Amino acid sequence: MSANDHSTLKTTPLYDLHSSLGAKMVEFAGYAMPVQYPAGVLKEHLHTRERAGLFDVSHMGQAYLRTTEAKLGTDEAHEKIASAIEALVPGDIKNLKKGSVRYTVLLSEEGGVLDDLMITRLFFDQFQGMLSLVVNAAMKEHDFALIHEKLQGVATLEVMTNRALIAVQGPKAAEVVNRLVPGSIDQPFMTARPHFWPASDDQAFIVVNRLGYTGEDGFEISVPDTHAELLTRALLAAPEVEPVGLGARDSLRLEAGLCLYGHDLTSETSPIEGNISFAVGKRRRAEGGFPGAARIQRELAEGPKRLRVGLRPEGRAPAREGAEIQSTDGKTIGAVTSGGFGPSVGAPVAMGYVDAEHAKTGTQVNLIVRGKPLPAVVADMPFTPHRYYRG
Repeated sequence: MSANDHSTLKTTPLYDLHSSLGAKMVEFAGYAMPVQYPAGVLKEHLHTRERAGLFDVSHMGQAYLRTTEAKLGTDEAHEKIASAIEALVPGDIKNLKKGSVRYTVLLSEEGGVLDDLMITRLFFDQFQGMLSLVVNAAMKEHDFALIHEKLQGVATLEVMTNRALIAVQGPKAAEVVNRLVPGSIDQPFMTARPHFWPASDDQAFIVVNRLGYTGEDGFEISVPDTHAELLTRALLAAPEVEPVGLGARDSLRLEAGLCLYGHDLTSETSPIEGNISFAVGKRRRAEGGFPGAARIQRELAEGPKRLRVGLRPEGRAPAREGAEIQSTDGKTIGAVTSGGFGPSVGAPVAMGYVDAEHAKTGTQVNLIVRGKPLPAVVADMPFTPHRYYRG
């Protein structure tokens, strides 16, 4: 993509840096984004697994949600804002600890997933009654409009249009980030901590979130636009770090068995069918009170009619999204939603939905690739072990 090809596309604060690093830019969710750098997708993928990869995820939607019904900084304020967002999601937000992050989903009235998102209870006492949200780039306008509409009068939504989001993922990520933000190496998985960076003049308020989308240990750092390139260059200066594009980001998350909204999760899919029942809090399963609760509670009790599963095709040919899944007797039982070659696995991997009776690990199936049946087996996920830091 040349400089003249994307005049109608949005750009992140790191666009010029991507160009200077030789990135191949493509359209993604309305943004000009790097799909790969000169090293190529395979090397970027393996480098992330072995050392540390840096990703620009500034296209994601960041926002604060604030209660209008209680004074900030009180337990009552947290209770109010948690109750407000729990009307839209099945996660347990009321019992979220200060500085902790929860993965959950926005639901339709039919129990379908409208998007998956991260919700953080802010760390500072004086900001209790506020939550920070991170939603998918392709869905952020829809999500923010929905939240604003549904929670009017109860909460206000402040969309952060002046912040970037930079991810550092891999076994060396903690060492690298800790050099710039001392103490972050001890931060547990699924927590968020505020800092001022750099430790010199012109400091910026940043939030270091220990989480990511690769299955590796790592961080996503929210930083003001004004400091985004400075922080990124400081991270890239570490010998362990290389820039990584969307291509390797996709193969990394596929190997980790992580969903991509619009593909592995859709508005037709419940979180139980999507095999992410952990997104439904234990308390919420009993209490309900979220959109589509009757369907989700029924599927939890009786099991869903279909389920997202891992697939391991035989041979070297990958099965891509949309490939039909058949039983060994030729009956259509589902479809592939994500698929490709897993560089760390050294073989093709895929995910898809199958009828519940064919969802057991070890079940033999056929994937229809270019009109021909490709033998495959239903496999456990993740395809590569998660290596999150639990503390």
